[in-house]
Amino acid sequence: MSGHSKWATIRRKKAAIDSKRGKLFTKLIKEITIAAKQGGGDVEGNPRLRLAVDNAKAANMPADNIERAIKKATGELEGAVYHEVLYEGFGPGGTAILVEAATDNKNRTVAEIRHAFSKNGGSLGETNSVAWMFERKGVITVKRAGKTEDEMMEIVIDAGVDDLQTEEEFFEITTPVENFEAVRKALAEKKLEIENASLQWIAKNTVSVSGETAEKLEKLIESLEDNDDVQNVYTSADFTEG
Repeated sequence: MSGHSKWATIRRKKAAIDSKRGKLFTKLIKEITIAAKQGGGDVEGNPRLRLAVDNAKAANMPADNIERAIKKATGELEGAVYHEVLYEGFGPGGTAILVEAATDNKNRTVAEIRHAFSKNGGSLGETNSVAWMFERKGVITVKRAGKTEDEMMEIVIDAGVDDLQTEEEFFEITTPVENFEAVRKALAEKKLEIENASLQWIAKNTVSVSGETAEKLEKLIESLEDNDDVQNVYTSADFTEG
């Protein structure tokens, strides 16, 4: 169940860069705000909020920041109202791209997203132009901490995983949405260090990209991720060496 493209490693490095830039806190606060707005401010009774808070704590976000974000969402404090938007588009090499955004101004955001696509060799598509090429999955990144793939598989197999990919420093575990919480709990019970746990869009089929095409695609993704309203970017690309 191992063997992977460079994409998992690239995505992990981008998350680390986000953290250094301070962009990660902005993303996490928006996710907490949206989760609390939709499902209420009770962490125990709102699975999406619980996940967002856990990720915020893992990123060392101060408890006061988390509490303020929840109170703004529930109306106890004044704050911006964020809307979730999913943009679909095409990148270099025939790749499909999904962009998750959280914005308080949809007109501004769509204009900026369209500009990022056109400036970097891509094009913004219509609704469901590429979304059908992806499926929703749970993705959990765990530090290896000296464990082998077989040892990790023993821990998560009964909880129901789709895939386990082994990289040099971490494991990336993919689960069906309905098994996501059970797998996360199994890992926590074993005291394993979860770097990140989230629901993501995973391409059903990938398109191999390398060389100049891969460079252009990375620039497009970086341009999208630099937008303050963008939460996540997903691609059908399989980044290969060469």
